[in-house]
Amino acid sequence: MRHLPTRTTRISHHKVIGALLAGLLCAAGATVPAAADSSAPAPAPAPQADNGLALTPPMGFNNWNSTHCRAEFDESMVKGIADIFVEKGLKDAGYQYVNLDDCWAKPQRNADGELEADPQRFPNGIKAVADYVHSKGLKIGIYTSAGTKTCDSVGLPGALGHEYSDARQFADWGIDYLKYDNCNNQGVDAKKRYTTMRDALAATGRPIVYSICEWGENKPWEWAGELGNLWRTTGDINDSWGSMLSIMKQNLPLAAAAGPGHWNDPDMLEVGNGGMTDTEYRTHFSMWSVMAAPLLIGSDLRRASPETFEILSNREVVAVDQDPLGKQGTVLSSTAGRWVVTKEMLDGSRVVALFNETGGAQRISTTAEAVGLPRATAYTMRDLWEHTTYNTAGDVSATVPAHGTVLLRIAADRKWAAHPPAVELGVDADPLIEAGRTAALTTTVTDLGRTAATKVSTALTGPSGWQVRAVSPTGSPVLPTGRSLTTRWQLTAPAGTASGTYDLTLTTRYRSPAGTPATSTVPFRAHVVVAPPSGVSHMSDLPMLSATNGWGPVERDTSNGESKAGDGNPLTIGGTVFAKGLGVHADSVVEFYTGGACSAVTAQVGVDDEKGTRGTVAFEVWADGTKAASTGVLTNAMPAQPLSADVNGAQVVRLVVTDGGDGIDSDHADWADLRITC
Repeated sequence: MRHLPTRTTRISHHKVIGALLAGLLCAAGATVPAAADSSAPAPAPAPQADNGLALTPPMGFNNWNSTHCRAEFDESMVKGIADIFVEKGLKDAGYQYVNLDDCWAKPQRNADGELEADPQRFPNGIKAVADYVHSKGLKIGIYTSAGTKTCDSVGLPGALGHEYSDARQFADWGIDYLKYDNCNNQGVDAKKRYTTMRDALAATGRPIVYSICEWGENKPWEWAGELGNLWRTTGDINDSWGSMLSIMKQNLPLAAAAGPGHWNDPDMLEVGNGGMTDTEYRTHFSMWSVMAAPLLIGSDLRRASPETFEILSNREVVAVDQDPLGKQGTVLSSTAGRWVVTKEMLDGSRVVALFNETGGAQRISTTAEAVGLPRATAYTMRDLWEHTTYNTAGDVSATVPAHGTVLLRIAADRKWAAHPPAVELGVDADPLIEAGRTAALTTTVTDLGRTAATKVSTALTGPSGWQVRAVSPTGSPVLPTGRSLTTRWQLTAPAGTASGTYDLTLTTRYRSPAGTPATSTVPFRAHVVVAPPSGVSHMSDLPMLSATNGWGPVERDTSNGESKAGDGNPLTIGGTVFAKGLGVHADSVVEFYTGGACSAVTAQVGVDDEKGTRGTVAFEVWADGTKAASTGVLTNAMPAQPLSADVNGAQVVRLVVTDGGDGIDSDHADWADLRITC
């Protein structure tokens, strides 16, 4: 059982399968009909698994992530999204499906057993909306569940026992795509339920993309390729870095199951919904494209920012997702949060994602041969976000900002010499600066190209009022292949600068041997930090250097709660309530600056009572790069466990909570009575 947040905003924090779902979600007395759908045709040979649809991953829109079942989900919204697809060029970029999620229907079927549209949301009915969407040259999708009711707490009619009549109704309305969920399934075997709907859709004779939303509970990647065009591999996504990261990690190992007409589905896009930074949204979009995932926009495009449209309409990244070869990217390495993921393309090139999972800038590198390209004198390398092309002698390397992704398309192209050499900009770390004090920083510029870089110059810029001074040369007349320019800098944040993160940019300008100008930049962050006061302090009262959480934000002095900030409860472990501490959710990492002035961290740790008997976690305390203390796997049946760690001399203390090895379902963890001695 996994952590399934999207639907849980409707019913509870988690979906539950089988008989347990029947008990939790069908309290109104709903039962599986004793007889099969009366409109089902006589048995016929099963249709071919390959229905000829979704030969590349479906692209479009689904309203759920931005509206849930709120009143704003209605006919006007759906038509407005269709209009925007055309007006903003999203249709031309490849987006075609405008999909309705839960809550489009009335709570009861009509006297003939048919589904009807909610008259408040869709006063003209679904067919009229479908006709409008089709008039724009687009396609329309709809939602129901492979159970007696859908996932909404109102309990709208599901399709279990009505598969053939519902499929016929969808076809008559002109539906092109069906998302088939998993709630209220009465314990009926998943493969059986999803097979019945496959057959029902095939019987209509209308081409309808079939999206199996089974949450990955029964390993659909092992069997759903015979039934549907895509299948959910995970629980529902939410608009947070931790959720996106967890889902990405679950989906990446399943590459062998994906291909034209049958795709792993790590859920819809959250790009533009506001819970992540633009850097994180670019990573989200990059990694979904490398994973050949369906690209279903989950933000309300009527309110989207220019940055959101820029991300979603990047045709070079979309082309990665839509490559006809249909290969899902595979992981080449992931050491210490430095991910190299590579995807083979139909034209023989390779797309390489250099993804930085960590909270600080990191150098990530590989080679052209390591990602599967043949040995060559040199290669062309296209940066798909910067839209610039370089040559490389074979090294593929970049300093990647925190939570960022550099997305490159590399080919053994004989025309490599037409492009300037690639350079790698290196930063030794995201610096920690105490206001009013000077910190040192070292940068490098390295020529990765087969040709030399000439007239090289570097500049480092910081926030207004900061002093940024080079104390070694910032330029070089020439950098041959493999050679570097190293520059030492001194940074001073003005006295009184508030603690937090501040943006800096390293920029290098240079020329190719033919005189072609080129510019390369890398953004990174400086952290203005404040050393903890002398004595014993509650760490929940101190500023965090960084925080990553598996579900919702890290909470101070309350439990994790749900997905919104401030929705936690009193910290409670085994019936004992604690006034101070941090409420987190696996996987979680919280960092504090200690400046070498602290000696010990103590806490009472355990699984919070708010999830009942569910949840397994493990706690770790790290002093810089050394694990200073850890627990074994803790469960909700255990009382709070004392944890203490020697952090003497550490610049940074990192508090880590892992999932105990069984996934993140209900892993609400408390760092109760968390104290540090300095």
